[in-house]
Amino acid sequence: MNCKIVSTAILLVPLWLQSPAKAWNPEHLEQLRQTGSCVGCDLSSAQLPDALLSNTDLREANLTGANLLRADLRRANLTGANLAGASLINANLSEANLAGSNLSVASLIRANLTGANLAGAGLSLAKLPRANLSAANLRQADFRAADLRNANLNSADLTGADLRQADLENTLLQNANLTGVFMPDSSFHP
Repeated sequence: MNCKIVSTAILLVPLWLQSPAKAWNPEHLEQLRQTGSCVGCDLSSAQLPDALLSNTDLREANLTGANLLRADLRRANLTGANLAGASLINANLSEANLAGSNLSVASLIRANLTGANLAGAGLSLAKLPRANLSAANLRQADFRAADLRNANLNSADLTGADLRQADLENTLLQNANLTGVFMPDSSFHP
């Protein structure tokens, strides 16, 4: 009989040790819908494909793992937001403020980031093939091991950016400011 209790306890231990799934706060989503502002909100793992979020205030918001596929985030304020692992494929982030935001491992394939402010943003391991970052502020941005194949960085300001181990195959860099950039081969570009 004691063996059955021990066996049952062993089977239940993994259930006790599992952490609860992190999910978005429905009240925060409603606040965003009603006011267009949700500073510091928890929208992690939220499903927001095709969302119309232009001019919204999402400073310091937690959007980790959020689905923002094809979302309209033009001129949105995402300063200091956590978008790690978010799906922003085909999203429109033109003129958005993403200064100091975390976009590590985010999917920004074919995203429009024209004129966006990504100063000091973390984009390590981000996927940016065919993304348009023309005229973007990328000062001090961390692109370590990011995929920038076929991306457009024409006229972008990359002053002090870290591009070590980044894939820059067919990346457009015409008129880009490369002052103080760390290049994929670990060299420093003065």
